[in-house]
This record gives sequence, C-alpha cells and structure tokens, in this order.
Amino acid sequence: MYQFFVEDAQISNGIVTIENEDVNHIKNVLRLKCGEKVRISSNSGENYFGEIDALADRMVLVRILEEHAADTELPNKIYLFQGLPKSDKLELIIQKAVELGACEIIPVAMKNCVVKLDEKKASAKQTRWQEIAKSAAKQSKRSIIPTVRKPLSYREALEAAAAFDVRLVPYENERGMAATKEAVEAVRPGQSIGIFIGPEGGFAEDEIALAKERGMQLVSLGRRILRTETAGLAMLSILMYYIESAGEADSE
Repeated sequence: MYQFFVEDAQISNGIVTIENEDVNHIKNVLRLKCGEKVRISSNSGENYFGEIDALADRMVLVRILEEHAADTELPNKIYLFQGLPKSDKLELIIQKAVELGACEIIPVAMKNCVVKLDEKKASAKQTRWQEIAKSAAKQSKRSIIPTVRKPLSYREALEAAAAFDVRLVPYENERGMAATKEAVEAVRPGQSIGIFIGPEGGFAEDEIALAKERGMQLVSLGRRILRTETAGLAMLSILMYYIESAGEADSE
C-alpha cells in the first residue's frame, strides 16, 4: 500500500485532497486507479487508510475509510548529528536513518571533515536531502517526514543537543559494550535522544574533550572500527530494537 503525506488543511469531511507532484506520481508513475487503497499521514502525525475516489488533472481525491491507522513512530525522538562525510554518503545515511526511526538528521561540520559547504551549496544540498527523507518516509510508512537541517558547526550542534534527555557519542577509543548496554537500557519512553557520529577522520581529541565537558555519554559499538556511514545506523538499530522491544513487553 502506497503512502502519501498531506497538510491538515487538505483533509475535510472525510476526503483527502492530494495535490502537486504527488498527483503526477499517482497517475503516471504508480498508475493507481479509483478504488485502490492508500495510506495517508498528515503533518500533525495523524494516520488514515483510504481509497482513491477521483482522479483529476491537478488533484486526487481520497475517501477516508479508517481514521487513526497504526502509528509507526517510535515513542522517543532520536536526533542524528552526523559529521559531514565525503561524496554522496550522507544521502545513504539519511535514507537509512529515516527507515530506522530518526526524527531529525543534522549534518555537522567537524575538524576532520573533508567536505566544506558554503551557504549556497548547503541550501541546495538541504533541498536534495529533504526530498530523500520524504521518499524514505513514504517507503517505510513513517507517520511523519523527518527533517534534515542545514549543517551546523560542532559547537552549534552541542548547543542544539544540550536540552536532550540522552546524548550518546559512539567513539572508537571507548571500550566495553556493557556500558553501551547500560546507557541504552536507561532510556525511558518519551525521552529525547541525540546521537553524535564523527566523519571519516573521526572525532578530534578536543571535540571528544568538549563532549565530555558537556556531560555527553561516550559509548562503544564493538571492537571493530565502523565507517561513518555505518556507525550511526548501528547505533540507531540498537536503540530501535531496545525501544520497540520494551514497548511490546509493556503492552503484554
């Protein structure tokens, strides 16, 4: 079943009006017909199942069959602060982070980043990154479209994460999975979580010192050195498994 995102204002009297580029996608790419079922999520996070009622030149009308369809979001908001990687690696990271439940992806300029983006390039990249997040959200049946922010400096990123309940820094020189297990199992439903991932060259020593000074938790992802495009996804996978397992246990 295909997924589409709309604004709250596009839902009225049991009818969803789909507009803009989604109309062409529905009619000419997916070739959906009247009577076919779709899943709709609004910008406020409400979810619906419906069927296509009418296909017009500039809009598609969907009749709602079921309100409050299953919510696919984690009970915790996870923010991925990703050191800017080379080439198009960030596109893969965004796609997979969205699939794994991140609510925001924030690129971060760190000392060992090879990539340097000026304001113009950052704006163009952000538009592209946001489209990737939207596509991944549709594919994975998210209830929201995660936001991809403009790149921040390392200090700006630390300030942005200061109010989060949990702040984790996977670090190659940190040893011991027992501490990682303890940090993850301490997470409670509803808490906000920030994950900081270094670029290809890793964190600079003074960046780690500053993270410690700000009270962030250094954790290990095992004895092997993970690539920057792997480390964040590994941490997200660990958190997703624990959070969803704990939620299922509580509901039994």
